[in-house]
Parts: sequence; structure tokens; C-alpha cells
Amino acid sequence: MSTATLTNLLEYLYETLSPNNMRWVGEHLIEHANKKEEPIKRYTMEDLNAMLDEAEADITAGRVTDHEESMRKWKEKLAHEEEFELAQAAKTE
Repeated sequence: MSTATLTNLLEYLYETLSPNNMRWVGEHLIEHANKKEEPIKRYTMEDLNAMLDEAEADITAGRVTDHEESMRKWKEKLAHEEEFELAQAAKTE
């Protein structure tokens, strides 16, 4: 991934995550990065074509969520978590 893409991702996360969410994501990224890496699985053309066929079948059957809906749900979840954190913080003050 390019530095520009990573920088854009960071900027997006800065704007959307609370400090607690940032710490949580950071801790999990570090933990995941420190795990012993497994070898990359190589796929055959048959494997790739089978995955594409499955994805196309999911799209045809309507078993998909578009990007806008996914982002809406994610933002709602973040807002709910931030409200919960604020309520918890108010209780401890």
C-alpha cells in the first residue's frame, strides 16, 4: 500500500475514531503484526474462478451489502460506542 493511501487512511481514522477507539485499533494492529506470519496461500486459476462464481451468485441472489450501507452501519455503531463511552465517563466523574 502506498504512503499516500496509508496517510489518507490515517486521516480518515483520526476524524472518525475516539481516542479510546484509536488505542484499541492500534493495540490490535500491533498484536496482529507481531504474530508469526503464516505463508501466503497460493490460489490456482480454478480457485479464483470458483470464488468469482460464488461472488457473482451472491450478487445475483441479493446477498450483498453495498458500500454506502456498510459505512452507514459502521458510523452508527461508532456513534453508539462513543455515546456509551461518554455515559460511562460521566458516571465515573
